[in-house]
Amino acid sequence: MSGTVTAVSSSGEYTFTKPNRASIALIAGLGVAGDVHSGVTVKHRSRVAQDPTQPNLRQVHLIHEELFAEVAEQGFPVAPGELGENVTTRGIDLLGLPVGTLLRLGPEAVVEVTGLRNPCLQIDAFQDGLLKQVVGRDEEGNIVRRAGIMGVVRTGGTIRPGDPIKAELPPGPHRPLDRV
Repeated sequence: MSGTVTAVSSSGEYTFTKPNRASIALIAGLGVAGDVHSGVTVKHRSRVAQDPTQPNLRQVHLIHEELFAEVAEQGFPVAPGELGENVTTRGIDLLGLPVGTLLRLGPEAVVEVTGLRNPCLQIDAFQDGLLKQVVGRDEEGNIVRRAGIMGVVRTGGTIRPGDPIKAELPPGPHRPLDRV
């Protein structure tokens, strides 16, 4: 499986959206250099309130650009970085990857996929009704999360729009993604 990086974004402050950048640097074991969610332990406010010593399995947020086209058809225009992601992708089925997949981003960086983003009500504060577009239920009533995936940085490196992405699946049996 392969794809392309279409945008990279980061923010040093707690903001819902993240400005696009010409490049971002990934740091092994920490996340995106200068990003508020970078660190060994959890940085998301709700997780810190529960237990600030939890490992940070959400160092890097990736989202597929194809989602933006889907929600735009429903009247919700969204651009890269506006949902708080660090890496916007095209051409790779992020949601279909199993836990432990290694994503090679650009010439050096490697991110290990840890799970699904669990979107919160901030999405509706950004655009009222958008949360229902990215979280729903399947025919059996199971929750389906479509707002991207999370990962940890295994090998650092700089990534830029236009860089290739290559997915390396872990040995089987594969575990499907769940929220982290």
